Amino acid sequence: MNVNLQVVAVVLQTISSLSIAGGLIFAAVQFYQARKAQHVANFTKLVELQMGLRRMRVENPKLATVYRDDVRNLENDDEIRFYFFNLMQLSLFEIAWYGHEHGQLSDEYFESWVKRFRIIAAEPSFQKMMSNPSMKILHDDFQRYVETIFANAKKA
Repeated sequence: MNVNLQVVAVVLQTISSLSIAGGLIFAAVQFYQARKAQHVANFTKLVELQMGLRRMRVENPKLATVYRDDVRNLENDDEIRFYFFNLMQLSLFEIAWYGHEHGQLSDEYFESWVKRFRIIAAEPSFQKMMSNPSMKILHDDFQRYVETIFANAKKA
């Protein structure tokens, strides 16, 4: 066999092998990104379900009394509504925060959320909600993040 022909055959086999390897790497990255997006979608769905329960309490404050701890330090229906409305706001921000943490929201878009959330965190009704000992954030990292924003809002 001609040496030039052998070199061409080896080069073509190398290109073919590299193409297959590149395709496998690309597929692996795509699967990883899809899994990450599904993870964020699952988290979002859980927070949305939690928000639905909070919405029910805003619409019917009597439902909040099912769990006594949920209404600790809340004196009337309006206070219950305000408390759970603020928790709903917090849920929206939690979804944005989690999406950003997992690369699903751009930095500049998330920073616009943070800017608006700082305004909300400075509101007296939000501060009352955060100060209530019954207030619960289920994600520990998000809790620490919100506490930092809340502490800065209280100083302002």
